Amino acid sequence: MKPTVVIFGANGFLGRYLARHYSRQGYEVASIARHKRGWSGDGVFLEWDGRTLGPWALALEGAELVINLAGRSVNCRYDEKNRREILDSRIASTRVIGQAIRGCRVPPKVWMNSSTATYYRHAEDAPQDEWRGEPGEGFSVDVARRWELAFFDEMVPGETRKIALRTGMVLANEPETVFEVLRGLVRAGLGGTMGKGTQRVSWIHIGDFLRAVDFLRHEPFMDGAVNLTAPEFPTNAELMRHFREAAGMPIGLPAARWMLEIGAKVLRTETELILKSRWADPRRLREAGFRWQHGHIAEAIADLRAHEGMEEFFRPVGSRSMGSRAWLPGRV
Repeated sequence: MKPTVVIFGANGFLGRYLARHYSRQGYEVASIARHKRGWSGDGVFLEWDGRTLGPWALALEGAELVINLAGRSVNCRYDEKNRREILDSRIASTRVIGQAIRGCRVPPKVWMNSSTATYYRHAEDAPQDEWRGEPGEGFSVDVARRWELAFFDEMVPGETRKIALRTGMVLANEPETVFEVLRGLVRAGLGGTMGKGTQRVSWIHIGDFLRAVDFLRHEPFMDGAVNLTAPEFPTNAELMRHFREAAGMPIGLPAARWMLEIGAKVLRTETELILKSRWADPRRLREAGFRWQHGHIAEAIADLRAHEGMEEFFRPVGSRSMGSRAWLPGRV
């Protein structure tokens, strides 16, 4: 029997990459989601409603790793209905996974639950790590705190190690991701400073995200909350400058806060996703000996330019087609 990895929210951006990652390593992958739309086709697909036990629970029996990424997107306006759905979808899915693990004869070895670097207070003066970091205020922070509380409150057998992944912005050359949005702004000449521009950005390259998940799975003494971010924390102004330089774009119009407020309403999202300073230091990963392959933002952008889409990212290095996108100026 192949070892099993179970991924909840497998039809989302990170779920697709994780499913392909573990399928290529020879694992049996159980991809669990509310519907097949967006699923990568890796492993076996199992449907659930995110609230109640079902046949999917059998996949957790003896699993090497369970990863929960399920939850309504936060890229929306925070009205009462959306706030309720964002919070309920995360807590309900976490609780029913805990219930399923308690019913296993052979419980999973590791249960990782998604969280967010937004957990920490707005900080422009010092990084926030897992030991000294202070929780912030506001709806996003409240969601992160209550999500982690639900996760760690779930009583599971002692054999199951639990890790909350406080993840920064994951960069991959994929449609509808942060990388694609910023690249589009730069190409349109709108890639200037956003707000004050001093807000810090916590990010991680998709390759390092996958490697960090593997690293944590194999570290028997790593549990609790872990920051999944790169060791470099550019300001918003620095981040946008690197994107402009990669694109060969000499100008980038800045956007004041009032401009972002208007744009956010049009796009039905929140300026908090842009303006809040996220300075999450991956102290635990660093002290445990993890090494980043893409620790600097300029190098990470350059690498992602050459790997457009999931198929190109996972193609063996010797067979990758670099193409004109990898070296022509004026492209990111």
